Amino acid sequence: MRSLLALALCAVAAPASAATIEEMIPAIDRLMEEHRRAAPQPGLAYGIVKDGRLVHARGLGVQDPATNAPITPDSLFRIASMSKAFTALAVLKLRDGGKLRLDDLAELHVPELRGWRYPTSDSPRLIIRDLLTHTAGFVEDNPWGDRQQVLTEAEFTALLKAGVPWSRAPGLAMEYSNLGYAILGRIVGNASGRPYQEYIGATILRPLGMTNTRFDIFQSPPARRAIGYRWQDGTWVREPDMKDGAFGAMGGLETSANDYARWVAFLLSAWPARDGADAGPVRRATVREIAEGVNMPSGQVRSPSYGGAPCRQAVVYGMGWRSLDDCDLGRVLTHGGGYPGYGTNVILLPDKGVGIFAFANRTYNSPAPAMWRALLMLQSAGLIPDRVEPVSPGLAQAYAAARAVWRTGDIMTAPLANNMLMDRDATRWRDEIARVKREVGECSATEAIAPISAMEGFFTWTCTKARLRGRVQRAPTPEVTIQALNFSVAAP
Repeated sequence: MRSLLALALCAVAAPASAATIEEMIPAIDRLMEEHRRAAPQPGLAYGIVKDGRLVHARGLGVQDPATNAPITPDSLFRIASMSKAFTALAVLKLRDGGKLRLDDLAELHVPELRGWRYPTSDSPRLIIRDLLTHTAGFVEDNPWGDRQQVLTEAEFTALLKAGVPWSRAPGLAMEYSNLGYAILGRIVGNASGRPYQEYIGATILRPLGMTNTRFDIFQSPPARRAIGYRWQDGTWVREPDMKDGAFGAMGGLETSANDYARWVAFLLSAWPARDGADAGPVRRATVREIAEGVNMPSGQVRSPSYGGAPCRQAVVYGMGWRSLDDCDLGRVLTHGGGYPGYGTNVILLPDKGVGIFAFANRTYNSPAPAMWRALLMLQSAGLIPDRVEPVSPGLAQAYAAARAVWRTGDIMTAPLANNMLMDRDATRWRDEIARVKREVGECSATEAIAPISAMEGFFTWTCTKARLRGRVQRAPTPEVTIQALNFSVAAP
């Protein structure tokens, strides 16, 4: 525990001389190996993706303590609930193809739900969106759900026909449900006209070249399988191999680090929104929907084991992903996977083009702490900056007008939206600009604007007495007009 805490504290103290992620790989490898030994777990495979490229992949430990076969980036792990991301994207792809709508009643695509009795007389009936975002009203079912993997389709049909008890009425709260994603798997199959597993393989896995990713683990090369274990009474106990079944949509995929990196690179390629070819297999705009938090937000404190300063995160569940705002890393998409014999995690930083993932072959043993420490170390070293937002022509024009206002001291030199002189008349604008000029002195006013969107940006100028901080924002009019302009002394 002391060594883990020390690593957590050191995660923000990266070598100042590091210039590339590649130079930080030895430090990241040490973090991952320390985690593997401290947890402990038989084996661990992990990878880092940056700007569409697998920067690093490595295996640590063994696939099976009984054989001591080493873990490699081609070792095969079940990734458990990280499978939900594939299910969610399949639903969105079917939506794009006109096969369903997210606000469709679930019973339109799964007739067995039509006879369900809801918890209250005023409960809304389930829609597909409820299932995607875990707001269906089902009870959290991780202990039970993981063991339903082997259900046959006929057994699942019987379960659905019998109905289920409710935790609450649909739409009132987010409560994680494996059952909900199993129902989504049935919806994918019925809406596409082919079995769920076949649809995922044909429309997502094979187009991405994920040839070593599958649901049926008994079709995998035995020599490459990482065998799942749990730690019990001071020894490794082998978990049973569960065949693929009707609950595969919630957690059944098996993959390797080299294969999964293709998936991570594809998802990250959806950001930022841009012009240009959109080759798929799913549209970029559709992929970006996975980050949309469409249900109840919550706050959580980032685990101290992750490193960094204390941080309170805002969290929502998107579509197969948890979407959160982190103090250090910004927008984060993440999801874990816990399964008999396996513990997995993936973290995407879409605004940075960076992803990290890890798979372990020990029951419910999440590698998330080491992954967060690695990302915070890279962030501290300045190696994963946000992608630079381009300056749009309209914003460039507005910024030029802002500089002219500063130079002349006259707000009337700018193309103003009609609110500007109502909010502050021309005389007061001249007085305010003159006051700030006295405080900051002569300014270069040559620094570039830092856009936060195509319509708005901030700028900081170097002046003889102090720095100046400014903001300019366009109005939503076809012609370039300014609706907000600020000049102030920058805080030290």
